[in-house]
Amino acid sequence: MSTLLRADQLSSIHQLLDRVAERQRQDFGHIGSDVKPDGTLITACDRWSDAALVDGLNRITPGEGVLSEEGSQVVPDSPAYWVVDPLDGTTNFAAGIPYWAISVARFSAGRPVEAFLDIPAMGQRIVAIRGCGVWRNGEPLTALTRTTVTSACVSLCSRSIRVLQRCPQKPFPGKLRLLGVASLNLLSVGMGQTVAALEATPKIWDLAAAWLVLEELGCPIRWLDADPGQLVPGQGLAQASFPMLAAGSWSQLAQLLPWGEALLLP
Repeated sequence: MSTLLRADQLSSIHQLLDRVAERQRQDFGHIGSDVKPDGTLITACDRWSDAALVDGLNRITPGEGVLSEEGSQVVPDSPAYWVVDPLDGTTNFAAGIPYWAISVARFSAGRPVEAFLDIPAMGQRIVAIRGCGVWRNGEPLTALTRTTVTSACVSLCSRSIRVLQRCPQKPFPGKLRLLGVASLNLLSVGMGQTVAALEATPKIWDLAAAWLVLEELGCPIRWLDADPGQLVPGQGLAQASFPMLAAGSWSQLAQLLPWGEALLLP
């Protein structure tokens, strides 16, 4: 297993994220969008951010591959590698909704070991290090800080909302929230803002950083189909999705599991 980043590398990562977040704040509200072949939106800021992050990570950790939404979508063959979503929530960003994220995670032995989630419009940065914990703007977050927040909300993505039609005989066990940003939907569970999140078609770059945050905060995850912990070098992930349910506790996960399972019904 690769070692964790050195202090100077961590500092460089923060400087890189500062630069990209500042550019995104400057572009917000002043940029148009195009439609990608898969029907999702992309802006010039997505492309610039992706290139800046990939170039910066190559300089900070030479020899470690980078898998990114707007670049190579193939699992690198280096012992440690990066998974990047340069601007998660492009639809919000392009529509003038100030809620999006930069998601960057470093993988080793097939799992995230260091994760960075930056929310530029809110000036928040969440950092997770496997076995060491989670911090928001330098202040530690714990399972206790999550449980002190009272929430009855459940986050759904636009595609997972179809479970409401598949279980019409059951009242949904929570107030619905659709935030439009997969990484932050999942993060909301770890922060105690929601009790659970159901994602129908997240890509590896959507979930990579939030995955480690959830694990470090003791939030159970159920992979409803493919397990991203089974990735192999050279595997193409352009079309791969990892449906998942995350919850604040095992009891909450059990309560929502029938809805998660309904997601996979034909």
